[in-house]
Amino acid sequence: MRTLAGSGARLGGKLALSALALLAVTASAPRDADAFCGFYVAPGDGPLYSDATMVALMREGTRTVISMSNNYKGPASDFAMVVPVPVVLQKENVKTLPVDIFQKLEALSAPRLVEYWEQDPCMQMGYEDDMKASAGGAAPMAAAESAGPNKKDYGVKIEARFSVGEYDILVLSAKESDGLESWLRDNKYSIPAGASAALAPYIKEQQKFFVAKVDIKKVRMDQQGVAVLSPLRFNYETQDFRLPVRLGLLNAKAKQDLIVFVLAQGKRYETANYPNVFIPTNIDVTEATRNAFGPFYATLFDATIAKAGGKAIVTEYAWESSSCDPCPTPPLEDPEIATLGGDVLYGMGAPQPMPGGPMGPGGPNGGPMGGYYGGGGSGVVLTRLHARYDQNTLTDDIVFRAAEPVVGGREFMTDGKELEKGAKTDSYNNFQGRYAIRHPWTGPINCSNPQRGIWGGPPNGNGNMTPVPATNLAAAPRGDLKLADHVTRGLDDVDSYDQAVKYAYSGGQGAPPPLKSRACGCTLPGGDTSWTLGAGLGSVALVAAALRRRRRRH
Repeated sequence: MRTLAGSGARLGGKLALSALALLAVTASAPRDADAFCGFYVAPGDGPLYSDATMVALMREGTRTVISMSNNYKGPASDFAMVVPVPVVLQKENVKTLPVDIFQKLEALSAPRLVEYWEQDPCMQMGYEDDMKASAGGAAPMAAAESAGPNKKDYGVKIEARFSVGEYDILVLSAKESDGLESWLRDNKYSIPAGASAALAPYIKEQQKFFVAKVDIKKVRMDQQGVAVLSPLRFNYETQDFRLPVRLGLLNAKAKQDLIVFVLAQGKRYETANYPNVFIPTNIDVTEATRNAFGPFYATLFDATIAKAGGKAIVTEYAWESSSCDPCPTPPLEDPEIATLGGDVLYGMGAPQPMPGGPMGPGGPNGGPMGGYYGGGGSGVVLTRLHARYDQNTLTDDIVFRAAEPVVGGREFMTDGKELEKGAKTDSYNNFQGRYAIRHPWTGPINCSNPQRGIWGGPPNGNGNMTPVPATNLAAAPRGDLKLADHVTRGLDDVDSYDQAVKYAYSGGQGAPPPLKSRACGCTLPGGDTSWTLGAGLGSVALVAAALRRRRRRH
């Protein structure tokens, strides 16, 4: 089987590296869920649960730039978040960002569904021709947020206060977790049970607490009445590269989704203290999957986690940020890299978008054929890591480390016979979750030496050529789909995946799941899945906790 799709990968993977070393992270939440890397507080005494979080970091040396976004539904009450940080932040360290930067990161790196059509077997196009065809100032704060209603000694000190956009910001220090919890409660924040114990490690590390309170009167509401909060970005110096998640478990009513984006010059990242697995890719699926792609992928993801013992972090994407193939959305441009922190780290300012466009017969507007090159951020690799966890499976802060390059999901052939499966090491990063609906040739074959298995766009130009990204996965329906009903090729042990996910959905009842399979590419190249909880944890924490202020009762 040969293909016209994906042949521009090596060009995209080997773009010249810049001198910039970028490490990026963002945090965002889907519109229908209140989610964050921390705990939430509902108005009054009602509980508020989190089910999805996206996070992103940009880092150079010891300088870290954090960008976070949160959308929520609910009454027009004040909203606040608490973020442990290693230093006292000042106004010049904090800014607001446009919302769409996070939407683009999610779409660019999301698992994608493509459609391929078998080309005329009598076209007699050689491999070289295939290549050519597809390459062608301080704000006033409420009195309740001062020293306390009766000036009780909580051991809490306001180190700084200022306003940015719709946020009124305090930076607090605390001597004891009980004192900080009491301060928050007495200042009308309804803290979930267990907050003091969760805060204690960060206070012991002498962290400060960045508290950003929202004035809802300054917030734009969409047509559904959902508050659209400006993402917050702040930067500081820290030796460690880790993501604390312990506070987020306080709101874990059930499983939570965590997606971490990491951008770094010339390298991908993985976790240092949890098992790393790759999502099975290059799987052919039925036409029915077109209308069930979200549930299909969510089931495949859950099965991958289950086969790894329930505690793995899944790599879904590792690709140079200035290219993609196929492209659900155009790649990142220099202004977007600057928005995420390149201005602070590298003095990028606000550069003009670099010219770029589709390569070959496809591209971002043409679908799965070819790729898209010429964007900004040359040499910067975007890694997407995905976890679905609860209090039993994600018990420690996540530590990150650089990892070797991998390729996968590219429509490459192995030994000239089989489509490559999963991830394998290489000299560049081109890995993605890619799932294909294939339409075999049904026209006449009037030649003596037909060449079957050449895949590309629809012969008559009619067909959906735009890759479909799987987004908002935390909200995807689960439990009613069998992978065996959708997979036609590429997942040889599909029944074991269905068995594993059934076991996971039943709460561990019945027969245990089978051992994980290496043939599908869902383990780290080289087979290294060793891990040690707590390894490498240091003195710096990055935790975001979203708090809604309790309404005063009259």
